[in-house]
Amino acid sequence: MAASIELFEQNGFSETSVQDIVDALGVTKGTFYYYFTSKEELLMDIHLRYIEWLLDEEERIISDTQRSVRERLYDIVFMLIHNVERQGREARIFFREMKHLNEEHLQKVKEKRDLFRYRLQSLIEEGMKSGELRCDLSPSIATLTVLGAANWSYQWFRPDGELTDAEVAKQMVEILLDGMSAPSVSKAE
Repeated sequence: MAASIELFEQNGFSETSVQDIVDALGVTKGTFYYYFTSKEELLMDIHLRYIEWLLDEEERIISDTQRSVRERLYDIVFMLIHNVERQGREARIFFREMKHLNEEHLQKVKEKRDLFRYRLQSLIEEGMKSGELRCDLSPSIATLTVLGAANWSYQWFRPDGELTDAEVAKQMVEILLDGMSAPSVSKAE
């Protein structure tokens, strides 16, 4: 799987053949087909492994009700950004190559992706009900904004860059929750 992930990232799913994969591993096509019925099934396994890990981590974070909503939101954003460092190739393949899954496989991934979104939205709604977050915003738009910002980080975040993943997550959460207005600027201005 690791060799396939590397090849899919470098060349793209369409441009990588089963022969490329087995050549990289030094095995036969028979060995490949012993484990996978097709290259697309391998891609599905990569997608499921990635999203299931995210779901497990999200559940762990959200269920820690001793922490504030803001702290749990930070933990989720940090987890998504840190995952670029931890599983950057898989993240890029997950977002970039999803279009190559057949309808049945795509539906399975979408269901898991939607579960992630709905659980995050429930956390945001919890914060709105408790007064920790503004309640005059659409929970679904707030959720999609958080996910859009954090998930797109696979395109631009570099673990060896100017800021660490923790620093990037902290700034993103501050921007998302507090905005970019200077403290002295009133809403009337």
